[in-house]
Amino acid sequence: MNQQRIQSLEAKKRELKKSDTLYQSIEEELNTLIHNHKQDMDTWNRVQIARNSQRKKAQDYIPILFKDFMEFHGDRKYGDDASIIGGIASFHDIPVTIIAQSKGKDMNENIKKNFGMTSPEGYRKAIRLASQAEKFHRPIINFVDTSGAYPGKGAEQRGQAQAIAECLYTFSDLKVPIISVVLSEGGSGGALALSVADRIVMFENAVYSILSPEGFASILWKDECRAKEASEVMKMTSFDLYEKGIIDHIFFEQDEIKSLDSYIFNELKQLRKLKPEQLIQKRYEKYRHMGVPTWKM
Repeated sequence: MNQQRIQSLEAKKRELKKSDTLYQSIEEELNTLIHNHKQDMDTWNRVQIARNSQRKKAQDYIPILFKDFMEFHGDRKYGDDASIIGGIASFHDIPVTIIAQSKGKDMNENIKKNFGMTSPEGYRKAIRLASQAEKFHRPIINFVDTSGAYPGKGAEQRGQAQAIAECLYTFSDLKVPIISVVLSEGGSGGALALSVADRIVMFENAVYSILSPEGFASILWKDECRAKEASEVMKMTSFDLYEKGIIDHIFFEQDEIKSLDSYIFNELKQLRKLKPEQLIQKRYEKYRHMGVPTWKM
């Protein structure tokens, strides 16, 4: 019941202008409902759900949401990174570019995809596809699902930090609409690289943070066993991030396909009306005010 009320209020909120006297009251009721819904499960349980190997991955959503998907490979510099699925498709007859971080569902698939930890060539493939999308005026749909960028020696030698930085730089200035969807885990700079967008949304049981709870506990308390405690301190759930104004929408997972399809369609409809310079300016303002709830701006 709470979920239906939350979705109803979010729809009403989008219809209202900030000057409307109802806007703040709706925002306050919405935040109260979301806060209450957050208490239904502790953060550590949500972390475990997000990490479940049988949870739907990007490769499960792409054929359901999009038609005529054609995958592209390689960064034209070093090789192809299987942790990034990228290509073009049709979404409600709108040509779009899809860039998705992808984990596997079994050991062999995870080894092939490096457990979803992207290497520099994966980020450079994302940059290549994003630049191509801008050239042909295609909106970009990103799917974020990684515990973090690959931290190995080879990745560092091939310019891991620079590749992530180039992603941030490129996506911040693209003249096409960008929507980023956090499916499960969104960890560290590896996730941030695909998170510069006009809309950032999360699934109910996804998590998004600066690093893993285990890493946080090891750094702060020198004790990885305190990961559960760290997860609560980090405020990494979709509900925490919505309350802080970091993300724009939460998808409840009992009807996520229909909700995701509808949200992307409606948001693209609005974003495509903006001129390129307006799109970039609004994206800039979004990140300048990130962390401030919309009704307080």
